Amino acid sequence: MKKQIFIIDTSAILSGKPINLGNANMVTTPSVSEELTPGGRDYRIFQFLQEKGLAIQSASKKSINKIKKTAEETGDKDRLSSADVEILALALDINKNDNKEAVILTDDYSIQNVANTLNIEFQSFSQRGITKKFKWHYRCPGCGKQFKESIKICPICGTKTKISISHINHIK
Repeated sequence: MKKQIFIIDTSAILSGKPINLGNANMVTTPSVSEELTPGGRDYRIFQFLQEKGLAIQSASKKSINKIKKTAEETGDKDRLSSADVEILALALDINKNDNKEAVILTDDYSIQNVANTLNIEFQSFSQRGITKKFKWHYRCPGCGKQFKESIKICPICGTKTKISISHINHIK
């Protein structure tokens, strides 16, 4: 049986709900700690988690690049922060170990969407998790043209584009 490693995302800390994983191994990335303002309630929760054993670990560049490529394919690239990318990449790194399994603790739907695409386990914290896998694209509401890449203004008619769902698969 693989040892579960819980990766704590910023959304879990910001929820304000107690994170009680018993003696489970917890880890996060340096970017998550940088998203919290020192002195605030959320920062105190973060410090408490560190006292309970939360480790801070960086992800490999190779895994970060894989996450960026996958996020481009799913259309989540512009929806993920650098901390989100690092959380996902750290999960990839942990899952390379035959004895360990990463479980991302997050309410962020884009993290969940990319994680699901890469078969990375995740658990929602204070919201219902995703039930469908999304593929995003940019669409011009003026002329109807669809773009795979992030385009803010339609080169055909000049209308501001909108992001929309182009493909949905139900999660098994």
